[in-house]
Amino acid sequence: MSTMTAGEWRRPGPTPEQQRIDVYSGLIVTVLALFSLTLARSTGAFLLGPPPSGPEQVFWAVAVTLPLLWRRRFPTVVMIVVAAAFIGSQARAAPETQLSGWALFAALYTLGAWGQNRRTARRVRAAVIAVMFVWLGIYHAVSYNSIPDDAFSDAVGPVPPLLAAIIATVLANVLYFGFAYFVGETAWLAARRQHELQQQAEQLRRSQAEARERAVVGERVRIARELHDVVAHHVSVMGVQASACRRVFDKDPAKALTALSSIEETARTAVDELRRMLGVLRASDSAPVGPEQDRPAALEQIAAVVDRAREAGLRATLGVYGERPPLPESVSQAAYRIVQEAVTNTLKHATGATMIDVRIRYLAQELEVDVTDDGRATRPANADGLGLVGMRERVGTHGGVLEVGPRAGGGWRVRARFPVSTMAERSA
Repeated sequence: MSTMTAGEWRRPGPTPEQQRIDVYSGLIVTVLALFSLTLARSTGAFLLGPPPSGPEQVFWAVAVTLPLLWRRRFPTVVMIVVAAAFIGSQARAAPETQLSGWALFAALYTLGAWGQNRRTARRVRAAVIAVMFVWLGIYHAVSYNSIPDDAFSDAVGPVPPLLAAIIATVLANVLYFGFAYFVGETAWLAARRQHELQQQAEQLRRSQAEARERAVVGERVRIARELHDVVAHHVSVMGVQASACRRVFDKDPAKALTALSSIEETARTAVDELRRMLGVLRASDSAPVGPEQDRPAALEQIAAVVDRAREAGLRATLGVYGERPPLPESVSQAAYRIVQEAVTNTLKHATGATMIDVRIRYLAQELEVDVTDDGRATRPANADGLGLVGMRERVGTHGGVLEVGPRAGGGWRVRARFPVSTMAERSA
């Protein structure tokens, strides 16, 4: 899935809740504009000159502010209407200027933040700002002759009074329109970045799900291969022995009986192997082993792994701590493979190692296997997946945590923790 570029992305329209907020806020601003008009008329503050009639004053106050009810649904239209009404109200010397100025600011910001077509939004805003400055120039040109002679009688600054007034007015308007433009553009960029983050988060979730699925499938394929290698051998032997028994059944009953006994023993072994491997391949990895099994077969073989390390010349120790809960055979098999790989890495790669310590801890909510040695920590990860990558895949398949690295006091540590609380609760 490709991410859309800034020019291609269009911000989704406002939600019903946002539209309701616009309606409420637009009505409030309109009411406040009428209240501001009342105050202006009461104080006689007619800054733009002699005002028009009362109904026309109300009309201009409403015309500038009421379109904000639809500011996020139709930002371009609202911008044009508010700007035209604003210029019209000033041309007619309407006394309400405070809320009208805020309405113009809100319309300019909204077009920048919610305009669907970015090129159109920028052009309309630039055109509105340009028209406002043209109107400002026209207003000052028209008002020049009406300036009283003593208007600047108290001026003491180094700048000519009229020029100072013009510069101050232009500077205030530049800041006003520039800030509205900048804030609107920033809001749109923030919305686009939020959209991109949501897309990336969704892609990450899908990638993680696919990675977990690949890990599970890869582990099951590996187990299926091991199932074939182990069980197929026993089945083949049973076929050979059955054929021999058939050939000597009449001639040598003693040999036939021996062959039948061998077939029986081989069948038991094959069934045990089959039950163990199919238990791992079951869809539910949380099913505990049967009550007749006092110890999972894979964990039971860890002692043999430690013995082989001892025979190789290391001081090898095995410690088991805590009461073992019923465990799924898949978890038991994964723990056994972690220990086996860690011991193998010590024998192969731990320069100067003289001891290895294997500990199995049955905690309240975890099965922990901890393998440490005193060799120098120079361990390459196996590229074929049977080294650190393979261990991480095994632990990750069961939702566990793997820690691999040098110890603070020297040597190397491999520690894996598998969650088992849910399995213990199910078996209680």
